[in-house]
Amino acid sequence: MDSDLTLPWPVRLHPVQLTSLASLASRVALTAFAVALPALAQTSSESAVTGDVPMADYLALLQQISPAAHQGARAYLQAHERRCRRSLSSRELRQAMAEGDGDPLLMAMIRASHLQDGPGLTRLGEQVSCTRKAAR
Repeated sequence: MDSDLTLPWPVRLHPVQLTSLASLASRVALTAFAVALPALAQTSSESAVTGDVPMADYLALLQQISPAAHQGARAYLQAHERRCRRSLSSRELRQAMAEGDGDPLLMAMIRASHLQDGPGLTRLGEQVSCTRKAAR
C-alpha cells in the first residue's frame, strides 16, 4: 500500500491550519492518555480509591507523549502553586486536561509551550485562577 497521498489539485495549508492540526493531534493524544491513566493508576489500593497517581509519574508520561504538554502542565502547576499557595494533585491536573474541552488556560499554556513563547507562557501563568471552574 502506498503511504503517499496524491491529490489531483494543489493543497496549501495556512500556518494557522497546521497549528490547528497539531493542536488537534495533541488533544487527541492527551485525551486518550487521560482516559487510559486511571487504569494504570490502580496498582495500589490507595490509588484505586482516590484515582490519583504520583505527579512525577503523570508528568513523565506527559513528557513521553508530548514535550509541549509536559512543559505547559509544569508551568501551569508552578503558576497555580505560586498564586494559590497550594499544589494541584495529579487528579486535578488530569481533570483540567480532560474534562470538556480542557481548562482553556491550561490548553493555552500548552500551546505557548509548543510555540516556545516564554513571555506568553508567563502572561498566561499570571491568569491562573484558584477557584475550580465547571468544564464545558
